[in-house]
This record gives sequence, C-alpha cells and structure tokens, in this order.
Amino acid sequence: MKIAPFILSSVVLAMSVSPVVMAEYTGPKIKMKLAHTAPPGNHITQAYEKFADLVKEKSDSRIRVQVFPGAILGSDRVLIEGAQRGTLEIGVSSTPNLAGFSRLFQVFDLPYITSPEHQDKLYKSLDKGGLLNTYFEQASNEIGLQPIMYAEYGYRNFVSTSKPLTGPDSLSGLKMRTTDSPVEVAVAKALGANPAPIAWGEVYTALQQGTIDAEGNTFPHMFGAKHHENLEYAVTSAHNYGMQVAMANKKWWDSLPVEAREVIEEAAQEAVTYQRTEAYPANEDKARQGMLEAGITIHQTTAEENARFRELTRPVFEEFAANLPKDLIEMVQDTQQ
Repeated sequence: MKIAPFILSSVVLAMSVSPVVMAEYTGPKIKMKLAHTAPPGNHITQAYEKFADLVKEKSDSRIRVQVFPGAILGSDRVLIEGAQRGTLEIGVSSTPNLAGFSRLFQVFDLPYITSPEHQDKLYKSLDKGGLLNTYFEQASNEIGLQPIMYAEYGYRNFVSTSKPLTGPDSLSGLKMRTTDSPVEVAVAKALGANPAPIAWGEVYTALQQGTIDAEGNTFPHMFGAKHHENLEYAVTSAHNYGMQVAMANKKWWDSLPVEAREVIEEAAQEAVTYQRTEAYPANEDKARQGMLEAGITIHQTTAEENARFRELTRPVFEEFAANLPKDLIEMVQDTQQ
C-alpha cells in the first residue's frame, strides 16, 4: 500500500514539532532549603529563584526548594559548613570562599586564567559531562559535598572611593578590600595596593568610614549592595572570574531517589543557562548604567593596560599555580583556546 506523499510529509512534520513528553515525577514529596548571600534582584538570586521554580514545575510540586537569599542564614563559610554537617540541604558559596574547603577551587582565583571571550568553552567544561564538572564533583565528594549548580558570579573589576583609576599602576597605595583568599591578597599586593580582608557584609560601612578606599568585585554585586553610593571610580580589569556554587550535603543527595536527582539536575542546568544568557547580561548592564548615573567614572582598559595587568600579576599566578595539580591548570587553560 502506497502512502500519499502529502500524508507522509504531514506525519513527519508532526513528529518533528511534537513536544518531548517528560516522564512524570511520582516519587516521594521532598522539601529542601537552599541559602545564598546575594541580595534581592541580583542575577544570582534570580538564578536560584528560577531553579526553585523549575524544580517545582518539573516535579508537579512534589519537590520544593525554599530559597534563603541575602545571607539570612549566614556567610558563605557558614552555609557550606551547614551543608557539610547536613543542617542545611544546599549551601551556596563563591569559589574564593570554597577554596577554604578545597584548595582546588583556588584555580579560578588565579589572575587572568580565564577571560570573557572564552566563556562558552568554560561553560561546556563546567556543565554536566564536562571535564571540569567531573573533576570538581570528585573533589567536592571527598569533603562531603555534591555540586548542584555553578551559578554565574562574573568577572571582578577594581573600584575606588576617590582616586582616579586609569590602569594597573593607578591602584598603588590604595587600601584594598579582599576576601580571605590568599590569591586575592597577593594580587592586591602585586598591584601596589594594601590588602584588607573584610567580610562582605562589612564592606559598605568600611567604604563609608574610610577604613578601605578600594575593592575588587563585579559591578552587579557592588551595585546591588549599594556600594556605588561610596564610590567615584572604576576600571574594567576583569582580573578573575568567580561562581556561586550550590553545594548539597553528599549523604542527603545520595539518599534521594534517582528520579528526584534527575529533576534537580535538569532544573539546575536550565536555570544556569537562563542566568548566563538572560539574567546576568541584563543585571550587568543595569549595574553598569546605574553606576554611571551615580556619577562613577568607569575607565575601559586598553589592550596595553590589559597586558600590563597580566604582567604585574603573573608572579602571583605562577606562585599559586605551582601548588595546584598541573592537570587542573591545563584543564582550565584548555577552555581558553
């Protein structure tokens, strides 16, 4: 029996446009807490809100994520310690602070080991199935954690309260806020600044009172915390890249039904893709524009200035890279080619 061509083509077309039907989650009801330190409206907050919505949607409301933003439950360190102990199902921390739990995360602190123009290759390696994803899953499991989502934090830029910033040499003499990351401290010193490790929640007051007169962070993070109210100058150094990684308690994660883990992982991938392509770019543009409207002068670095930043911080790179596994360094560098 012959099938009329137009009928056959209609069938093929219908098959090609029919939506893929997902398996319905019918497992037990699960509730979990996820806590992070980003403020309301920040792209990190948007990413984890999206994650919670997707988990609820994909599980037909049988799996619920309660999100605690704005450091309500504590600092990065407190949240990761809670995840390790199991008093918190999922804690979120920046990669510099995660280096305090596993020094392997310090690789992302290395100045200029990554650059914005190669982000897509970096994402591919960080996402499920990628080399960096597999590497950090094993490293995290060894300390009782399970990575769930590598949310975007972004590239850090330097800012100051009163001294014009026109390139790397203009940072000399500034009292620079850093995290506890020894790499960040060393970078500040290499650029002639005086590092002052201060907890994030104390930075606004420190800027206001003159305890510090500079910091290095992403525009959205500084703008969301209203640091721009105390700033006058910025320079687009993009000196290192950070993420806000969601870490689950490993024993709790392993106790979940396979179907539940699949729902959570799928939601995490969709949420981080949304953040990278929509939330982060919009938040970055809004923060930059808001800082300009607040009267902050943003100096866009030239190719020569970028080269000078790299030259000055190269000794820091080499010092700390020497204490990290060579294969990890190469894995990250491979994403930059």
